[in-house]
Amino acid sequence: MHELPTLSLAELYSNRDQFIYSLSRVAREVGFFYLSDFGVNNEKINHIHHIATDFFTLSSEEKNKVSMINSPHFRGFSGIGEEKTKGSIDIREQFDVMNEEPVRQLEDSPLWMNIYGPNQWPESIPHMRELILDFMNDLSFIAQELLSAFALALEQDPDVFSHSIMGNPYQHLKLIRYPYVDSAQSSSRQGVGAHKDPGYLTLLLQDKVSGLEVLINDKWLAVPPKKDTLIVNIGELLELASDGYLKATEHRVVSPNHGQERFSIAYFMGPRLESRVPKLFLPERLKNQALGPTSDPNNPLFYQVGDNVLKGRLRSHPEVANKYYKTIVKN
Repeated sequence: MHELPTLSLAELYSNRDQFIYSLSRVAREVGFFYLSDFGVNNEKINHIHHIATDFFTLSSEEKNKVSMINSPHFRGFSGIGEEKTKGSIDIREQFDVMNEEPVRQLEDSPLWMNIYGPNQWPESIPHMRELILDFMNDLSFIAQELLSAFALALEQDPDVFSHSIMGNPYQHLKLIRYPYVDSAQSSSRQGVGAHKDPGYLTLLLQDKVSGLEVLINDKWLAVPPKKDTLIVNIGELLELASDGYLKATEHRVVSPNHGQERFSIAYFMGPRLESRVPKLFLPERLKNQALGPTSDPNNPLFYQVGDNVLKGRLRSHPEVANKYYKTIVKN
């Protein structure tokens, strides 16, 4: 394979059977694809790119006013080296946003309830909150349409995932900046290390600078930006729900070349934190190809969604974990 396939979301409405057939092949064989005609206009996309650029050009002092270290809910700004993948430092800075909601932690409630809470927003970009949350609504609609299509591709009722996302699906958006790394300062070009995404689905908006790579048949395939598309990939919880018939594909980002920086916006959608991942009953011919989710003793997958999300947040953000979750980190 030399290039990821491209699917058109418009075809889901104009020729549903063909779209489901194409999705079933792509989902099983690759787990990654470009998505065109996804229904968000270019003006809004440009505004989102500008917001990301505006945020990362703020002074360090301004960005640190909304540092994630202030948030037990894992919202806000993380500087270069503050997030890790499999224990190794990622050379990127980012701004994390989730659902805008009140704190829900009550006495004797599970620790993952701490994830519920408000976002942090920079005072110097007053319109950022409205634009980002509106864009998240757009991406949520796209992700839910795709999730129904994945259900059909698995020969399930199109609403089989609805109960797990109804009302308040887990949503997590990252604005990300990957800087050029001078080899004299660091031998690493790990923008983000090789990993699989959590949740059901990820939607990624890239700028014009390459760096994303996907592991296909034990070889890294470059995924260059493609105009007017999103990148879609399967998350670990969709792999879990399908008992491994669908696979979350490993991927990474390599730091940009000299004189460049890379911006992207990643959106992760999964079940409600209080829900459990549904176990699908696949037809026999699909079940025979489902060999179970990938086993990684260092990254076990839990059917209880809140436990799964908290596990990932603690691993990725050790400083926040040590400040607010000392008991569980020690254990």
